[in-house]
Amino acid sequence: MDVSRFEKLSDAAWRIAPFGGMRAPAIIYATEDLVREMDDKVFDQATNVAKLPGVVRASYAMPDAHWGYGFPIGGVAAFDPDDGGVVSAGGVGFDVSCGVRTHLTHLTRGRIVAVQQELADALFHHVPAGVGSEGEIALDEQGMNAMLLGGAQWAIERGFGRAADLERIEERGSASGADPEAVSEHARKRQRCEMGTLGSGNHYLEVQEVAEIFNETAAAGYGLVRGECVVTIHCGSRGLGHQIGTEYLREMVLSAQDYGIELPDRELACAPIKSELGRKYLGAMRAAINCALANREIIGHLARQVFAGFFENGELPLMFDVSHNTCKAERHLVDGEARQLFVHRKGATRAFGPGHESLPEALRPYGQPVLIGGSMGAGSYVLAGMQTSERQAFSSACHGAGRRMSRHAATRTWRGREVVDDLRAKGIIVKSPSLRGVAEEAPGAYKDVRAVVDSAEAAGLAGKVAFLKPLICVKG
Repeated sequence: MDVSRFEKLSDAAWRIAPFGGMRAPAIIYATEDLVREMDDKVFDQATNVAKLPGVVRASYAMPDAHWGYGFPIGGVAAFDPDDGGVVSAGGVGFDVSCGVRTHLTHLTRGRIVAVQQELADALFHHVPAGVGSEGEIALDEQGMNAMLLGGAQWAIERGFGRAADLERIEERGSASGADPEAVSEHARKRQRCEMGTLGSGNHYLEVQEVAEIFNETAAAGYGLVRGECVVTIHCGSRGLGHQIGTEYLREMVLSAQDYGIELPDRELACAPIKSELGRKYLGAMRAAINCALANREIIGHLARQVFAGFFENGELPLMFDVSHNTCKAERHLVDGEARQLFVHRKGATRAFGPGHESLPEALRPYGQPVLIGGSMGAGSYVLAGMQTSERQAFSSACHGAGRRMSRHAATRTWRGREVVDDLRAKGIIVKSPSLRGVAEEAPGAYKDVRAVVDSAEAAGLAGKVAFLKPLICVKG
């Protein structure tokens, strides 16, 4: 993008003044190099979001922002229901509650490397991955409803996890206000046999070494030790979430005129939060959040089973589980007044600062862990939410490196086998049912994750805690 179109607020913050129907400014948090690298679509989408009814303060784009459906991926915006505020299915995304959880292993890199190939094979065999992948859990109608209401709590009650995990999951593993009745039969059918599966795309299970510590105090509070390894899982609500997004987007497009909403882009289809359609979508979306939380809990359980077969201490305590692609009702300060807002985070993560009441007591002094997925080769980061994030972007931060190249372009540039062999030469074992999928996710298809997290820190969104280097990657 051309930076001359922005007002520079700082080395990591850029403002677009309201124009052409914008109800608020748009702000992008990134260094100049990252802004220049972004597609012009990010400018268009961030400004279009600022045209929606009831938007509060500004439309935001995170350092990893790139073109998405409706909202940019890496887009954040809050809406006030008392000011005609809307909920947008495009502002949540198709993979509702796609998120990341990280388990501690308390195992050194040497112990993992000693069984690296065998462990990679076992994880790949035990955790279903790939397009249309199915697990061993089949849900009947009663089980589906219970899962959509209970989330990770449902999974734990059925033996797929541990009660202690709930303290380390947003909202203790279950989103309130879920409405299974708002989830269609088609969406249910797609999910019936997909619980406990990674799916495809950028979803993964990685065994990673804690290679670098930036904040010793926060790292110790999180349980991260340099030289030890963690297990990180990235996935979401699978077919159910995608179907919910598809169906409600269509319904919102058709009903926008009835609600007097002029859409700047049909992909920003939305409905008033207080409308019947708005409430129905929120109920379905929260059910999808619970689906994703249950899915990640089950995959965590499967990973524990594999580790228990290799190591005496295979308990894998959960460090934290955080969702992206959500719209959550939260109280935020606006002009000194606490207001109930509906915060959309599309390819962005919540990043509450130290002392926030929603954080587990053990983590509260350090701020919320923010888990940043990089790429199979570049590694990932753990950040901590900062106090300044509330003022900057409603306590939000980036969620990953962000694509710099489309999947189609990636497959024209790399071959999956070449990527696998290159990473193996660097000590990283990749297991995937699809070499094309590996090519789509080649490390070069992503932005420089270090530049992204440096921008997030400089912008006051989240501070660096640790760098994680991949050793094993099970890819969808």
